[in-house]
Amino acid sequence: MRRIRSTTIGVLASALLATSLAGCQFGDSADGEAVAGEIVIAADLELSGALAPVGTAYQRALELKAEQINLSGVLGDRRVRLDVKDNRSDPSESSRNISDFTSNPSVSAVIMGSCNECAINAAKTIDERRVPAIALAPASQGATPADQRRYMFKLAPNAEDSAAALVAELRDLKIKRVALLHTDDAYGLEGVAAMTSQLEKANIQLRQVESVKVTDTDLGQAVASATEIRTDALILWTSAEQAMSAAENAREAEYTGRIYFDAAAAGDLFLEGARSSDNLHLLFTQTMVIDDVIATNPAKAARKQWFRDYTARYGGYYGFSSFAADALQLLVNAATGSATVDEPTNRDGLRDLLETSQMDGLSGPIRMTPDNHSGLMPQALTMLVSRGGRWRLAG
Repeated sequence: MRRIRSTTIGVLASALLATSLAGCQFGDSADGEAVAGEIVIAADLELSGALAPVGTAYQRALELKAEQINLSGVLGDRRVRLDVKDNRSDPSESSRNISDFTSNPSVSAVIMGSCNECAINAAKTIDERRVPAIALAPASQGATPADQRRYMFKLAPNAEDSAAALVAELRDLKIKRVALLHTDDAYGLEGVAAMTSQLEKANIQLRQVESVKVTDTDLGQAVASATEIRTDALILWTSAEQAMSAAENAREAEYTGRIYFDAAAAGDLFLEGARSSDNLHLLFTQTMVIDDVIATNPAKAARKQWFRDYTARYGGYYGFSSFAADALQLLVNAATGSATVDEPTNRDGLRDLLETSQMDGLSGPIRMTPDNHSGLMPQALTMLVSRGGRWRLAG
């Protein structure tokens, strides 16, 4: 594997690790005894099953980010260690992983993957065992309401923010009729509610709503039903793989309206079938197209470097990778600020600092508060368009 350049590490360290590095101990050895200098972050990810593409991207991002932190020297003699388990895209398997992680006293915190039901189901255990966790799944229920999810946080696009931005785009284009195809999981239902509310405010008709299962691979019938009534735009509120499949089905059916992807549909930077994939619209963060952005500040410079490092390491870029990297950075920042020699894994202190975290992350501006445990700010989202088989900044 390619080694990370020392200049890269310096930029990332100075831009992203902003908290005090007071001395502490973390981790455990193979025989379960505490080891000085480790911050153990557990990760419950979808490495197989229906959600494997994004889960694999999360694992890659976590491994790259952990390596960068460890090689940078900003932690002194200490290091980050990841403990990753595959939940097989299955909430039951995820629950077993979370039980194991939260029972391990050496684990400082947990990062959860893209499975919405996994995060929602884990919230009670996470709170009861008082282990801080950041979910990368977009459904808000895992971390909301904050006063009942004290140890659960979320770092992913929010349905309300996505709906508001999408409808603002539709309103500006004077689009009057739309159809919506969504997954039948928690985030998909949040999308229906948020889009319905925003469309009503904008006086735009929601003429057809269709749902698909998260595990569905053949979306032809659902797309046909969604587009059988004339509309000016089709909104796809699904995973990246399902959204691309649905867009292809719509093109084959000679659908002439505009096609929009919600932020949860961000996947690979490069799209298969350049001709059929052109002129799709995706609401997402600038990280997906950061090579189109001029680095006018340290945060943008760090995002450009992350994009290059991830692409060079893995041969391509996956949109949601930045959320996993930011989640790890937030936890490392909080852990280095909260632990003491007498309390190797001070989970309560970590939670308290995480709840007031502020960072211009790889994904964009992130702000956690006691009233809001979902940290991605609305201004992180922007409109992208597919041209020549890849995503570009719109406009």
